[in-house]
Amino acid sequence: METELGGPVERNEGPPSGTGCPPPAEDTVAPARGATRSELRLARLEAPSPLGHRLRVWAAIIVVVALVVALGAWVHARMAAPPPTSVVHVDLSSVRTVSGPPAQPAIAASLPWTPTGQSAVAIPALGYAAQSGPEQSMPVASLTKLMTGYLILRDHPIAPGTSGPNITMTAVDAGYFADDTVSDQANVEVQPGEVLTEKQLLEGMLIHSANNLALTLGSWDAGSVPAFVAKMNAMAAQLGMTQTRYADPSGFDPGSMSTPADLLKVASVDMSFPVFAQIVQMSSVTLPLAGLISSYTPGLVGEVGTLPNAVGVKSGFTTAAGGCDVLALKATVGTTPVIVLGAVTNQQGPNVLQSAGQLAYNIAAAAATHIVTMPLPPAGQHVGSVSVLGHSAPAVTAATGSMLAWPGDSVHTTMVVTNHPRAGTAAAAAIGDITYGLGTQRVTALVRTSVPLPPPSLFQRLF
Repeated sequence: METELGGPVERNEGPPSGTGCPPPAEDTVAPARGATRSELRLARLEAPSPLGHRLRVWAAIIVVVALVVALGAWVHARMAAPPPTSVVHVDLSSVRTVSGPPAQPAIAASLPWTPTGQSAVAIPALGYAAQSGPEQSMPVASLTKLMTGYLILRDHPIAPGTSGPNITMTAVDAGYFADDTVSDQANVEVQPGEVLTEKQLLEGMLIHSANNLALTLGSWDAGSVPAFVAKMNAMAAQLGMTQTRYADPSGFDPGSMSTPADLLKVASVDMSFPVFAQIVQMSSVTLPLAGLISSYTPGLVGEVGTLPNAVGVKSGFTTAAGGCDVLALKATVGTTPVIVLGAVTNQQGPNVLQSAGQLAYNIAAAAATHIVTMPLPPAGQHVGSVSVLGHSAPAVTAATGSMLAWPGDSVHTTMVVTNHPRAGTAAAAAIGDITYGLGTQRVTALVRTSVPLPPPSLFQRLF
């Protein structure tokens, strides 16, 4: 306290009485008296703002909503994604042996091989072939035309129901005919300007064994006879005819040499051409100029001494070659038809073509009796499994059937997977195909699941 005369005067630090202003709260930032302008500005900035508080709240809400939306989108995507695919495991033997005694060597030894010359048998559908013994390459006369016919049809296929292109005979072609007449070769008359179809030329060559038409076809195909002969030898090598060498397209040249086993290799592919198989079973044909010409091949339908179910193929004779024949027999095993081929070469004696044909027939007919019907695995055969999400289901075959076989042969099996079923797929879902192969035969069966594949759980779908 201070007096007017300088004594102590009592000071009240609070607001003047009567103003009604309460003292400041403890957490209120109040600048001291005499504070600078900067201090006042700082104090205002440090003071809480209602607008800032509201912005912070809204920002937090937005973040939460965004997280919820993102989570929902992730869950939706996981639930909408397709179920996982399975893994297919193949479990089958690649080779299946045809059972049934006796063994192959014993069967081959029992066949009625020719007592002289050489002989062989083949069943293309089964991939089976056997021969009378070690073979020596020898002249084969008109059996050479089997290769000529094959190359012509390979290079110039004839569609079913057609006759191939027209070919105009030239003076060179007429010269081939004249030469064959002088040398007493099998021939078909042609004249310059005459038009024959490819099929008619093949008919004359294969049915009547016309040497001049073999030369005509070879020149037409390759441009010259030597060029065609080169193609013949190249194809022989390609077919694995290791003991064959051609010197001409007709076989009149004794330098055209082969063996029965080799000849059946080209005869097998010849018979795969429908037009070839149709021509060689004909006993005669009529050509425009030559008229009716007959086959030298014995035993065909319509001939004296017909051999049951004989359907060709080609006979041949020269002094160097003796009597030769390649014969096709149409056998039936159960209800399935099958072609059996027999070949003989270098036969001698009277009626040598008929003798050769009969011997070839006997071999083919005997071989046909040993063909068996092999049942393939039935429907439901286990060939593998399908695994997904820790579960496994058997993979089984649908119905298959059977195929022809030779005792001791091997049936090769392959499986191709074309589909990997997803989890949740019903039973009988296709997985792929299994193929059984023997010779030229192919039997294919569907492979499918045997039971449903369980669907994924909610946890598996999400994680």
